[in-house]
Amino acid sequence: MNVGSTRLAGETNRRLTPALPKHALVPPAQLHQQKQPWHRREHGDTPARPHQLTAMYDPSQEPPEVTVLVLGDADVGKSTFISRLSLGIQPYSDDSLPPYALPVLRDYDQPFTFNVSLYARPYSLAFYDTASPTSYTLLCPDFIILCYDISQRATLRSIRDKWLPLVNKHFNYDEALPVMVLGLKRDLRQEWTDAEKGADGKGRGESVMPQEGLGLASEGLCDRYAECSALTGELCKQVLEDVARTAAKTTTEKGAKSDGMECVVM
Repeated sequence: MNVGSTRLAGETNRRLTPALPKHALVPPAQLHQQKQPWHRREHGDTPARPHQLTAMYDPSQEPPEVTVLVLGDADVGKSTFISRLSLGIQPYSDDSLPPYALPVLRDYDQPFTFNVSLYARPYSLAFYDTASPTSYTLLCPDFIILCYDISQRATLRSIRDKWLPLVNKHFNYDEALPVMVLGLKRDLRQEWTDAEKGADGKGRGESVMPQEGLGLASEGLCDRYAECSALTGELCKQVLEDVARTAAKTTTEKGAKSDGMECVVM
């Protein structure tokens, strides 16, 4: 099952066109921007719909900013994923920059801000990656990404037992906040051995299979499921396209929250 990004809800058929929207993720000259950390978004704003936004866009205005909160257990690869974003959406191909030489991001430089052009409109994505509850509970994010390590089954259970309840308690009070479940370290996935499967074939190995992550996201009423390897760049382009597309939709009146639970694989 080749999963790049899976939508957990049917929206409209226009979302199913074969050609993905062309956009570029352009890292700014400096990741750190001089702004107040842990800012709160004002609720009650009702921006125009996408077609209205295109017609009314003023290049002299600052692009809309979308706050993206990345959560998950320690060492699942969150920082490496954001570091991959700093290189742009192109997969790793430059021999002069081996995968293990991804840029090192510093916590005090948060938010890590990236400029995105989607449908010829600019957006600013501000990523927060913090393990401190006293920090992330002060945020009012527009989009949440829950990360787990594909090679460590316990980190997927942690999404179900810890992170989803936390999101529902602190952030998703109106059930309008889009949530993505993201499997990281895809390059470390190993097929289950016969011993792990057991005589009845119902056993499971340590690695999480795509259908398991997708099933948890569906049960948790999340809006997206995706997998990638930030280290090698595998499927990062597809994941980042869906992240940018979902983030951009949060700036519209309808928002990015999906309806229903129909699964559509990109």
